[in-house]
Amino acid sequence: MNFILNIYWKIYAFKNLIINKITFKRKDIIYTDFPKISGIILITGQGTLELGTQVKFNSSRRSNPIGGDSKMIIDLGVSGRLKIGNYTGMSNATIIAHDNVTIGENVKIGGSVKIYDTDFHSLQPSLRKKSETDIPNTKAIHIKNNTFIGAHSIILKGITIGENSIIGAGSVVTKSVPDNEIWGGNPAKFIKKIELLRT
Repeated sequence: MNFILNIYWKIYAFKNLIINKITFKRKDIIYTDFPKISGIILITGQGTLELGTQVKFNSSRRSNPIGGDSKMIIDLGVSGRLKIGNYTGMSNATIIAHDNVTIGENVKIGGSVKIYDTDFHSLQPSLRKKSETDIPNTKAIHIKNNTFIGAHSIILKGITIGENSIIGAGSVVTKSVPDNEIWGGNPAKFIKKIELLRT
């Protein structure tokens, strides 16, 4: 029985690899080396995606039960830009990059995190009535090196999260976070400074 299961999971993983490689080829994704993807990643839009080395994506319920969502989703909009640095990993997250999202190196993004650089709709009710005038605001997001974003958090447009900083699980980040700080809550607020270990 174990032998049959092992064969099944190897076939399953190979099928997923082929699907992901076709997606990357079709979307002209730029990468140093092909990322490690557990599951199938969904990439939509016509924008650009650039990946550093040894990037990891969990994109299935089986790969990370914490996430709750079934897959990793990236939407690049018409001309959005998303850049993900070396050794960064994320699980079942959703990234909407209709403007510009930059994620640094050694970043950990927990299950079901949402990163939105757009409001999706106009803030003016009169403009939302017609699709041709329903133009959302967008503003770039920058997540710096060595940050850790807890599961189920939401990062809104125009935010910078400082180097080494931590966002507590379930937070809604509505303003920028300085380096070396822990923030949490809805809306996210300062909790404490991080005392870095000397190496």
